[in-house]
Amino acid sequence: MARLPRLILPDQPHHVILRGNNRQAIFYSDLDREHLLATLREVAAQYGVAVHAYVLMDNHLHLLATPPTPEALSRMMQSLGRRYVGWFNARHGRSGTLWEGRFRAGLIEGERHLLACMRYIELNPVRAGLCAEASEWPWSSAAHHLGLTRSPVVIEHPMYWSLGNTPFEREHAYREFLAQGVPSSEQAQFTDSALRGRPVGSESFLQPLSAEHAKVVVRRPRGRPCKPSSPPS
Repeated sequence: MARLPRLILPDQPHHVILRGNNRQAIFYSDLDREHLLATLREVAAQYGVAVHAYVLMDNHLHLLATPPTPEALSRMMQSLGRRYVGWFNARHGRSGTLWEGRFRAGLIEGERHLLACMRYIELNPVRAGLCAEASEWPWSSAAHHLGLTRSPVVIEHPMYWSLGNTPFEREHAYREFLAQGVPSSEQAQFTDSALRGRPVGSESFLQPLSAEHAKVVVRRPRGRPCKPSSPPS
């Protein structure tokens, strides 16, 4: 099946997934994770991409990021992938690919779904059984949004700032939001969106996109299309 074209819009948030080839580990140590985050910070600044949230898992990573142009997100991810895999291979005496093809990305309607997508990303380690609370995982942006540390990678989105007038109010509101967890339907929606390149948004958000990007926006049933029935004789 041919891959759908990516739908990447400027000044809109996107949920990005980058996986290890054949589900293999992309980190062998904390130093690997530190190096990837340092590289992410550099390439995000280079291409002007705002990273709002992230999580590093053993064999994949998630980002929530807003690019200034359609090309900026792809260039940032390509640069991140090339630079990290070159360093990783040299450090660990390996060769060959590390990534499972190209990165996956799904457009997110910021005003309605950004905070929910951020929660989905930052609760990933909890769902995987790696920690009891999102703030306990040192390789995500959760502790930043809860006011426990400051991540140089994160540029806070206006929707996060809308949670309160002071840092304490925002952190408290986000802590309560995280505690609600991710409904199973929401989890499936964000996973499917990124892996299949489908945007997540309201009808009013998606409708203007459907004319120009129908292959991506319009959901069609899986399988071969049904043959038209023959007219009665």
